[in-house]
Amino acid sequence: MTALVSVIENKLGALSIPVSMELPDGQRVGAADAQVHFIIKDSSVLTHFAAGEVGALGEDYVEGKFQFNGSVRNLMSLASSILPGSPVEAAELGWLTGLVQRLVSVWRHSVERDARQIEFHYDLSDDFYALWLDPRRVYSCAYFRTPDMTIAQAQEAKLDHICRKLALKPGERFLDVGGGWGGLMLWAAEHYDVDVTGITLSHNQHAYVNKLIQEKGLSGRVRMELLDYRKLDESRPYDKISSVGMFEHVGRAQLVGYFGKLRRLVRPGGLIMNHGITAGGLSNTELGAGMGDFIEKFIFPGGELSHIHFVMQSLAEAGLEDLDVENLRPHYARTLWAWSDELEARLDEAKAILNTPQGLRSLRAYRMYLAGCAMGFEHGWIALHQILAQPQPAGRSDELDYPADQAYPWRRDYIYNSR
Repeated sequence: MTALVSVIENKLGALSIPVSMELPDGQRVGAADAQVHFIIKDSSVLTHFAAGEVGALGEDYVEGKFQFNGSVRNLMSLASSILPGSPVEAAELGWLTGLVQRLVSVWRHSVERDARQIEFHYDLSDDFYALWLDPRRVYSCAYFRTPDMTIAQAQEAKLDHICRKLALKPGERFLDVGGGWGGLMLWAAEHYDVDVTGITLSHNQHAYVNKLIQEKGLSGRVRMELLDYRKLDESRPYDKISSVGMFEHVGRAQLVGYFGKLRRLVRPGGLIMNHGITAGGLSNTELGAGMGDFIEKFIFPGGELSHIHFVMQSLAEAGLEDLDVENLRPHYARTLWAWSDELEARLDEAKAILNTPQGLRSLRAYRMYLAGCAMGFEHGWIALHQILAQPQPAGRSDELDYPADQAYPWRRDYIYNSR
């Protein structure tokens, strides 16, 4: 133990932020003027700290093996400084590991298993999410069109950014795959006068959105269905389709099938917008240093990430043509910090809502998850891409002449022109 404490003291002394620790035996080490103070209850925490195993430390916190005093932003700065190297490089896979993970990816994404995994995350508590999300409960990367936007303004800007990229027009049939709490569906219906269908696997979201539809008098023009994407009817294709924060749950081995399903659901000349988190590394499906394991266990069971090159390859194999690709990585970092800051400011309310042993474990997990992911996006360990696509063309010479059956104008001005 004495040697381990010596390692800990040396590591604390090298940090840019003053940090102190109270060890399980009551001994205190580190800075007297600490900005972050740890109360260690289990000696395994010291081993994980010395090794820079950030994911294991996150799990230790969730399990109550240590507490901390200080800001979660300082905690994340500390976490990044104790990593032994890039968590992207640490997660690079050998061919055998990659083969095993592909087989696991196929197994873990059945219709029934995906439904259970979505319920695990999104059906935690609507009141809890309402504490730290914007009033529309948009639970995906915002778009800070100007640096001074609030999170609520930036989420509305994101909703409109997607609608403009999809060139929505009155009367069009619009499908939102994984509609969440209905932010994009309702924005599109109210601002672009489209007919909207959304799907979700979350019972809480399904009930919440249908209540909003009734309250806003949009019944008949907007509907939210409790349905797996694989069961969507292909007999009447949609004009436009969005998939926001959805394909991360699909699984790498299922991406070609997923994009193929979207292609069959959209009319020729229609548009598909895929908005989702991508990996920073070329071949890893999650972060190393235990960070991916933490997210898998406590936040998104079944979630898998792919590098943008793999997403584009899958898109092409599914018969889709990419039209526009935009990386919103720093936008998601700012979004996550906004969520984290709001949750930190309302911890007492969150504890009252999640007032069970399991609920409080979930709260501790979310504190680490939101701030940790913000750090990950800032460092480029993960990214967020919007991809606009259409079914691959059959051969025509009038694509630049604004033909009525083709949605994409092959010019970007349409995104910014006033309506």
